[in-house]
Parts: sequence; structure tokens; C-alpha cells
Amino acid sequence: MEKQVLESSEERTFQYQDSLPPLPVPPLDESLSKYLDSVKPFINQEEYQRTEEIVKKFENGIGRELHQKLLERAKTRRNWLEEWWLNVAYLDLRISTQINCNMGGPGPYIEHYWPPKEGTQIERACINIWHTLKYWELLRAEKVPIERSGNAVLDMSQFRMLFNTCKVPGLTRDSLCNYFKTEVQDDHDCGDGLTAGLVDLSFSNGQCKEKLREYLISLDPKNLAHLEKIQQSLFVVSLDDASPHATPEDYTEITRLGLAGDPTVRWGDKSYNSIFFSNGTSSAFCDHSPFDAMALITMLSSAEQKIIENEGKWKGSDKVRDIPWPEELVFTVDQKIIDEIGRTKEIYYEKVSDLQLACYAFTSFGKALIKKRKLHPDTFVQLALQLAYYKCHGRPGCCYETAMTRRFYHGRTETIRPCTVEAVQWCKSMLDHSASSSECLRLMHVAFAKHNRMRKDCENGRGFDRHLLGLLLIAQEQGLPVPELFVDPAFTASGGGGNFVLSTSLTGYTRFSGCALPMVHHGYGFFYAIRDDR
Repeated sequence: MEKQVLESSEERTFQYQDSLPPLPVPPLDESLSKYLDSVKPFINQEEYQRTEEIVKKFENGIGRELHQKLLERAKTRRNWLEEWWLNVAYLDLRISTQINCNMGGPGPYIEHYWPPKEGTQIERACINIWHTLKYWELLRAEKVPIERSGNAVLDMSQFRMLFNTCKVPGLTRDSLCNYFKTEVQDDHDCGDGLTAGLVDLSFSNGQCKEKLREYLISLDPKNLAHLEKIQQSLFVVSLDDASPHATPEDYTEITRLGLAGDPTVRWGDKSYNSIFFSNGTSSAFCDHSPFDAMALITMLSSAEQKIIENEGKWKGSDKVRDIPWPEELVFTVDQKIIDEIGRTKEIYYEKVSDLQLACYAFTSFGKALIKKRKLHPDTFVQLALQLAYYKCHGRPGCCYETAMTRRFYHGRTETIRPCTVEAVQWCKSMLDHSASSSECLRLMHVAFAKHNRMRKDCENGRGFDRHLLGLLLIAQEQGLPVPELFVDPAFTASGGGGNFVLSTSLTGYTRFSGCALPMVHHGYGFFYAIRDDR
């Protein structure tokens, strides 16, 4: 893998960043039309007529004014959404983001050279650290290949945030410190403030965490120095005493422990925690605010390929080099901090106690057979999910699916809403014993076509959820009342305002998958990787 990277690296990783197009603002009438279509499965005809009137009033009134102000904002920024999204989706949250927003996922190494085995934790962690550091070196040298979608260059800025990155607490808003620099850079970017206090305390809510951090620093100046070292570190390696059961078909326990395991061996504000368990199995635990899952998976897949090439063994030099010894960071604490650690742990375990998690492999078929039928694999899974929800609950399920907008400067994500009128009609036909197979197939193809169009629109900057968010935030910044569109029951019923019952995302086509908690307490999180055979 490394050889391939080096041979194909005439392009520098970040060389096209300045030539990427700005994130567009979609036409207002187009976004509102798509929004109206998205609410239809969740309201009756009378409710729809009322929502339609609200939308028309918005389009011809305050919505037009807000849209114009959004266009003006877009003239002064290459990505009008970037700062807003980082703040609203992550940094402004006063809940424990480590519980509610962080993402985690199992290492698939048990499928080749690293089956569960006691006594392998340190060796495997060290080998993985080595290959991760080699990737860091490639990234610093800008020799990580530029990613593309077809012929379109994708934004690579999230890769800068993989290493040397830490979230820092604030009373009303957190911030990010990023110390990563390429070999040609000589500075770093850091927001105001420092990272959270002791490991357990990084799982506190925002305001509490900031106050505890300040108190910890006041106890001893050395505490500040220790925090800065953690904050500036490349990433965290967690050695966990748990020994989770795992097979290539069942990653449930590893995934659960990675996402909601022992908080005493995680640093929840760091961008990347590499967790190795007692039996040599592994997981990742990451702050979601600086990057999305695909950047991490690209790095993990690269390191995994090197592990495979070396048959899971260390094949480098046995010579012990003269390098700095590990340094233990001993914090000065008092009874107040000790008590708060205990309280935070208690709250943490209470909050994750009702999490029901399963991570299984479906092995009857995979991407190869789906594509043989000339169907899009991701759309196939999304429609299967809609059918499963409809069969279980007897009603449509408002659903969020992640689409990437990395064709644009600093693009991250847009929302696909897979629960369409077409998908619901197909689900109903599948449960109607009087419906013919040909009719079910016809409706399935109609639903497929609708989902594929939505995905393409979102990837090309023509989604509507982020657009509506921008209009709402413009109103808030102007001190205006919340427009009626956003308090209409149809907005919430269809998933708006973070109320999607199904929170879903494709994590790619590698061996790596991952997950985060559902968006709502009564909801489902459904995260999946699709391979050729599973």
C-alpha cells in the first residue's frame, strides 16, 4: 500500500484545496418543494394542506428575505455552512458529546492475522501504532492520495484533523485545537482554551467540564502542562482490561465496549482513541466534531493493509533505538476532583445502560450480487431498512442518511431522507398479499430511482436540510422570531430539528464499520459497511 501511495503521489494531498468550488446555496423554491415532498409520508391530507400553506407563506415572505441574506453570506465565504455546522452540530452542545456524538467501531483484524488471543495486547497495539505513524508521515509529506468521486476531486481538509487534534471546553461553546502541520508548514491552528480534565471528566457535560478544567489547573501549574501534552499528542492509545467475545460474524461486544466502554481508559475529547483489549481485539473511539467517519476509515484501512502485508507480525529491525522513554503524567487532585470523577462515572454508566447494540454480519450475499442485478448497493440497504421498520412498527420511519458534500471546499455532509412516498408505496405492496410480484418489482424500481436522484442531488449541493438550517440560523442571528415552518408539527414528524427516528450511514466498502448513538432516545442507529460477499 505504501509503495503504491508513493508511486502515485505526484499530486500532493492538499494541492487542489484552493481550487475546489464553493458550497452552493440551492434555489429556495427547489428546497421548499423537496421539503414538502419529504413530509408527505408522515401527515394526513388535511395536515399537508396546512403545511403547504405555511411553506407558501414562508417562500413569499420571510423565507425570501432570509434566503437573500444567506446568498450574501455565501459571497463572503467559500463554505457558508462550515462554521455554523461545526458549532450547532457539535461545539455548542452542552450535553456530553462523548456519549451522544462520538463515534466508534471495531477493528476487523480478527478476520485475518489477529484472532482473539490473550497476551497479544501490547504487541498488536505497538504494531498498529507503527503503521498509523507511517500514515501520519505520509500525510505530513502530502503523499496520501487525493480521493475522488468519479473524476471529481474531493476535499481533503478533514485529514488534517485526524492527528494532533483535541476538543477544548468552554462555558457556552467548545472549540478545537489542531496542531497537525505538513512538512512545509510552520504554524498551528488553535482555538482559545484547553482540553478537559482527567479522563473520566472528559465525559462530563460542557459547562461542568469547563469549570472542572479550570479548577484542576488552579490546583497545580503542572496540571496545565499535562493537559497541554495530551492536547498536542498525535492520538491516544487505550489499553483496556476487557476481553470481548468476537467472531468475523459478530462484532457486537467489541463495538459496545468501544463506543460505551470503560471511560477511565478513553480521552473523549481527542480526535482518535485507538483501543486494544486484553485479548488483542481492538476498537476506535473518536470525537466526531473535527471529521466524519470516512476520513478515519481511509487511514485505518491503510494501516490494516500494511498489517496484512506483514502477516500481522513485526518485520522491521529488532534494534532498540535511543528514543525518549514514556512519561507518566501525574495530576495533582483533591477530594473535590475525586468526588467528581466518581459522580461522572456514575452518570456515564447510567446513560449508556439502556443502549441496545448489535453488530452482525449478513453473509447471504453482498455488493457483488446486488450490482449484478444492476442495483445500487446503498439504495438496496436503505430500502430494506425502510421495509424492516414498516414491518416492525406498521408505519413509515423518518430517516436520516448521510450524504457527503466533499466535492466542495471544506464540504462535509448533507441529509438524504430515504423515507419517501415511493419507498412507502413499495413497502405497502410488499406486505399486501394481493399485490403481484411484477407490481412490487415495478414499485421497487421507482423507489430506487427516487433515492438515487436524492443522493445525487445531495452530493452536488442541492439537498435541502442544510439549506433550511441556514435560513433558521440567519433568522436567529438577526434576532427574528422562529419562522412558522420550523415549529409546524410536520417539520418534527418528518425528522426536522434532529428528530429522525432512524439515523443511518454507509461507512463504505471496506472491512471497517462503526456507529454512533441514535439521534433520539426512542430511535435506531443503523450504520453499515457493504462488501462483495456480505
